[in-house]
Amino acid sequence: MKKIILILSILVFYSIQSISGQEVKSISKLEVIAKVKERNNTIKISKQDVLVAKGDFRQTNAVLLPSISMSYAGMSTTNPLMAFGFKLNQEILTQNDFNPALLNDPRKIKDYASKIEVQQPLLNFDGFHQRKAAKAKLNATVLQSERTEDYMTLEVEKAYMQLQLAYKTVDVLQNAQKTALENKRIANNNFLQGYLQKSDVLAVEVRVTEINNQLQYAKSNILNASNYLSVLMNENSEEILKPSDSLLVVPSDISFTQLSENRKDIQAMQAASNAYQELYKADKMSFMPRLNLFGTYEVHDDEMFKGDADGYLIGAELRWNIFEGSKKFGKTQKSKAKFEKSKFELEQYKATSKMELNKAHRDFQDAINNLKLSKLGLEQSEEALRIRSNRFSQGLEKTTDLLMAETQYSQKQMEYYAAIFKHNFALAYVQFLTI
Repeated sequence: MKKIILILSILVFYSIQSISGQEVKSISKLEVIAKVKERNNTIKISKQDVLVAKGDFRQTNAVLLPSISMSYAGMSTTNPLMAFGFKLNQEILTQNDFNPALLNDPRKIKDYASKIEVQQPLLNFDGFHQRKAAKAKLNATVLQSERTEDYMTLEVEKAYMQLQLAYKTVDVLQNAQKTALENKRIANNNFLQGYLQKSDVLAVEVRVTEINNQLQYAKSNILNASNYLSVLMNENSEEILKPSDSLLVVPSDISFTQLSENRKDIQAMQAASNAYQELYKADKMSFMPRLNLFGTYEVHDDEMFKGDADGYLIGAELRWNIFEGSKKFGKTQKSKAKFEKSKFELEQYKATSKMELNKAHRDFQDAINNLKLSKLGLEQSEEALRIRSNRFSQGLEKTTDLLMAETQYSQKQMEYYAAIFKHNFALAYVQFLTI
């Protein structure tokens, strides 16, 4: 038994030494939040989604702005109709060109044409609503990006408190280890003096090993929490992070509040529903005609990069696609269904959010009560351990009773710090659901 205990103690010692040998970096919660807002990949992704939505919105400028294109073409032909047209465009047509023999069998002729085309939309009813839909989608994406940043801040709060709790657990276990080692020394002395049996000494040694094992797990939790914070900050550092802020109860006078319609995620859902509504209107407006202006300016010559003849064309077009095989009817039906679906989803999201907020308030009240009870239990177990330790040192207390009191005190300490964590996170979560 002694050999097993010795081997376990050596393994735990070296694992702890390997962890403590790594570089430890102290960092505050404000520093972590600042780095996460600047470097976190989830936040960066949400910002790229905003840029995508901005790009979609900018494409709708085509509803208002003209479309301009330029081209340059070189052609050669003996086609009668094309040859006659080339000469007309180049303004080189003569009386001899009306000779039937030349008209029917023209010689090869070249034409180099420069063209500028302009199209200006005037009335595009469905395009106007598509532009409004793109704007609503952009607003929804911006709000969702801001909500993502708020959520990542909450995640930092949780991860940072987990790191604080991990260090507090290590502190509790290290103090328990010192106490256990002192009890082991006393037990050995009492055993040599004949006050204790060998089984009592072994029970104390098992307790020492048990604490060492718990301490190893606690050290691993520090590494896990530290690595997760590094991931949130998008750092590949192997440093072990240590919170510079203590795990203390965050004071609050928060009262019950109703779900706010101005919460960013709810506003984002509303904006998305507005986008579907505008798309539905756009599909209905697609039955209306479109009015566009167009114009071209052309320069022609039979030699490259010259232009002795030019001309322009200006006009307006009213186009009305009356029937496209019921395609428009089906598209309108689909967009209406999506709009109605978005309204139901919004109402469902509000109901779920309200339920979640009510639950968060109840969890917070439970956390307050649990904190009070944990503090009371800690004080009682501390006093019980003090009494039993004094009696044990005088040989008046059983070893099992002392070990039980010591174990209970360590558990109550960890329960108290866990209660602080639950209280602070419950408070942060309520605040997150109300902003």
